[in-house]
This record gives sequence, structure tokens and C-alpha cells, in this order.
Amino acid sequence: MSDHEHKHAIIGAGLCGLGVARAFKRSGIPFDVFEADDDVGGNWYHGVYETVHIITSKRTTEYSDFPMPADYPDFPSAAQMLDYLRAYADHFGLREHIAFRTRVTRVAPRGDGRWEVTPSGPAGGAPRVYGGVVVCNGHHWDPRMPDIPGTFSGQLMHAKHYKRPEALAGKRVLVLGGGNSACDIAVEASRFGASSHISLRRGYWFLPKMMLGVPTVELLKPWMPRWFQRRFLKALVRLTVGRYDRYGLPHPDHEPFERHPTINSELLYHLRHGRITPHPDVRRLDGDAVEFVDGARERFDLIVAATGYHVSFPFLADGVISWKNGLPQLIDGIVPPSHKNLYVFGLGQPRYGAGPLVTAGADLLCTMVATQQQLKHPLGALLARMNHKPPHTLLQDPFQVLRSVRMSKRLLPRLPRLEPLLMRGA
Repeated sequence: MSDHEHKHAIIGAGLCGLGVARAFKRSGIPFDVFEADDDVGGNWYHGVYETVHIITSKRTTEYSDFPMPADYPDFPSAAQMLDYLRAYADHFGLREHIAFRTRVTRVAPRGDGRWEVTPSGPAGGAPRVYGGVVVCNGHHWDPRMPDIPGTFSGQLMHAKHYKRPEALAGKRVLVLGGGNSACDIAVEASRFGASSHISLRRGYWFLPKMMLGVPTVELLKPWMPRWFQRRFLKALVRLTVGRYDRYGLPHPDHEPFERHPTINSELLYHLRHGRITPHPDVRRLDGDAVEFVDGARERFDLIVAATGYHVSFPFLADGVISWKNGLPQLIDGIVPPSHKNLYVFGLGQPRYGAGPLVTAGADLLCTMVATQQQLKHPLGALLARMNHKPPHTLLQDPFQVLRSVRMSKRLLPRLPRLEPLLMRGA
């Protein structure tokens, strides 16, 4: 057996990868971490714009076992988030397990439950055989560009590539999208650009960052059923914001939490001050002009597409994971039904605050790894026999996730005894 076959390979040293590494180290599961960048932090290191602050609160974003510094504000900046993740890695001695500037180019099953991992970079070379693989490559790195008829003679960029407000200076800016990045960039364009416009394909729920004197996300409590959370937020929005059409925005075409909420206090402020102009969807591009579906035309120098990201695992061998409607078909969003010792961690997008979910989920992952070692069949196959299914959306209810984690912690140790019954005839 090679030096690696008793280990798990963790791909990525961002918020999720670090959380998994910490849990594995605490549980005594040997591991190596591969990180393409030269430092920890993932999206907080290389992906966000300089002026961004978290949209949730520090209490709902921090790891459960590593509180953020007491002097951090309710909404830490990108720099503070990166410092926090670096401190987490240092505090738990995780750096010694990380191969930096090392990108994983291929992960393929060997047929015996082990995996062949091919790294590139300083720690690269020949493929290595690992006992298992945990994919933590994130979902904010593969930009999804819109398909719009016509051609644009100005600059067209994805929000992923926007880093600082100097890129907006003196320009007529159009932002496509109504998510959190779109709103932040439109607000910055209202300050630094010659003009700021935002185009929305549909209505969104725009929630202020603070309501009743506390971060909005902290108003929601575990004891509240979802129907009550929705009515509660609707009432607060009506009292604090009013009707969205008064801001020139369409009414949401969905209930709260059916899609990822937009948490931003400044967009509505700047709309009412005339610093941002709202538009419906774009019909076509024509040189430096943009025609909207309502017939209006405006000229722009820069279009920023804040249109989301693809979920992708370019290093995984073909056929390892099946896809449906752009979503990987992973049981409970973590394990494939046909392969052992492969886990995708952090794929879901919680409505707010990932830190506590990472801590609890990484602890559950340790239990999954220990359980899989006692099974003849893939863990995903057993769970599928118990009617566990791939999620139909990446959006997650944090309270439901934590409840599911607690239930799974009780279920998993029983699976080795249930396997003969569950897999009869397989």
C-alpha cells in the first residue's frame, strides 16, 4: 500500500475544505488537502471584490468551534473574513496538510473503492491512489454568462472578474441580475460611474440587512415553521420597505425562500434617490446600445453580468456523477449512488450563514467515512434504498439542514446491520 491509500484527498482549502480538514484531524482520519491558490480562503482569497461585506451576520457565518473576534462588526469585510479563515487554519494546524499551488486535474475510480488523484504544480507528478476523495471546490468559480442576441461594442464582464470600483469610474454601467453581487455592484456604480442601471428578469425579495435593530437573518429562529417565517418577513418588509413597485421594481414572482434572497439595504435607497435606474430584461444588444423588453434603449460603456455560476467538477472522470437539470445527482447532495468513498461537500447554498452548517456537516462527514468503511456497497446506494434522493435545488434551509444532520448521525451507525436487508437482490 502506498503512503496515500490510507488517506482521503480534500480538494480545496476554502471555507468548506478547511472545515472538513479540521473535522478529519479531530477524528483521526488521515488526509491531504490540495489547493490551487497559494493561500487558504477560497473565494474570500481570490474571488470577491475588495469592498464586499458578508450579507449574513458574523454569528451565523462563523464556525461553531471557532468564534469570530469580538471586535468584528456584525457584517465583516472580505479582508476580515480572509483573516478569520487564515486564523482558523493556523489555530488548528491545518497548513501542514495543505499542498498549495497544486491543482487537481483528474479524479478517477479504480474499481476497488479507491481513487486515482492526479495533481499538478509543485506537489504534482504521477497519479496518487487515495482511499477516498472529498470535493470542496466551491460553486463561485465557473461563471455563467447570459445568452443575449446581438453584439456589444463596449466591455462585457462577469461579476466574478469585478474586483474594485476603479473599474467603474466614469462609465455608463449596466448590471444584469438581482442577486447580492448585482446589487452591490450597481450601488458602487452609482458612486463611481457616470450612471448606474440594473436589469431584472424577474421580481426578487430584497431584504434589508438590519430590521428591528438586529441582522435580519438573526430574526429567524429554529422554532419558527417556514410558513411563519415567510409571513413574518413579508410583514416586516411591508413595514420597513413598502411595495417594491414604488422603487420601479417588479413584485417577486415567488415566495420567500423559494429562491435565494437578496439581502441589501442600499439598492432601494439609491433607487429612490435616482442614482440607480431599474430596467426589465434585455431584449438585444446593438453596438453600444441595449434594448430592453419594454422597448427602452440606453447606451452603456460597461455591462456586468451578475448571472450566477455553473456547478462543475472538471477533474472528475466521465460517468462518476450523473446530472439532471444542471444539478449533480448526489444522494442527500453528498454521495453518488454508484461509487464508494467519494463525497461532495458544501454544494448547497444556505439561505444565510454557512459556518455552523460546515461545522456540523463536516462532523457528519466523519461519521459517513467511518460507516462506509464497514459497508460492502456504496453508502449512497444504501441511502437511496431508504428513499434518500438528490436535492432538486441547491438552496438550503439552515434549520432543516441541522435537523437532518442530527437525524443522520443517529441513522448512519445502524447501516452496517441493515445493509444485508437493504441491498437484498442488488
